[in-house]
Amino acid sequence: MSSRELASLNQRWTAYQELPRLTEHWYWRPGWGGDRQFYTWHLTFEDQPEIHRLVTYLQSELALPGLDLVPLDGLHLTMQGVGFTDEVSDKELGAIVAQARELCASLPPLELSLGPVDPDAEGIGLLIQPWDQVERLRASIRDAIGAVWKTVPEAAHGFRPHVTIAYSGSTTSTGPVRNRLATLRHLPAAQARINEVPLIALRREGRTYRWSTVASVPLLG
Repeated sequence: MSSRELASLNQRWTAYQELPRLTEHWYWRPGWGGDRQFYTWHLTFEDQPEIHRLVTYLQSELALPGLDLVPLDGLHLTMQGVGFTDEVSDKELGAIVAQARELCASLPPLELSLGPVDPDAEGIGLLIQPWDQVERLRASIRDAIGAVWKTVPEAAHGFRPHVTIAYSGSTTSTGPVRNRLATLRHLPAAQARINEVPLIALRREGRTYRWSTVASVPLLG
């Protein structure tokens, strides 16, 4: 684990010890509501049995009041937003995808480690290692958007790769969750190989995120 990743993990765990209550995750962010969908680049984990085994075990231990467990087919790593589907034209989207395919063609598949558990007020995630692989891919995606638009949505800095396995569904006390997490923090991480990065149309269905895949950009095989 790099010094950046270790520092983030330790700082966040220390802060979590002082957190009195969870924060409800499911408030509506600006622009969201109803059936509106959002184009975004995510990494997804449909065909990752090692990840699924780890998450299944962790979630069996985290079936606690106040937590909404993420379905296995809803696991994702948020990479880079594009815009609401009713505000991005098919022509613009096609150009962004074409640029992404060109820029990502020389990038190797990602060899990632997921774990240990890494909580905050709005949920429980898994730390991603190494960050630099994901950051390099995200930079290429941002360059692809920047080749089409003058302004790239979202900030380039402040990105922290993670995969959420449970969202905070209420403002309940963190005590029971924190106690359970203390017994899970030292479980071995799981490994994943990512060969492509999907562009998805993301939506909310109740207390979970769902999506349809719009395009997929392969990484160098």
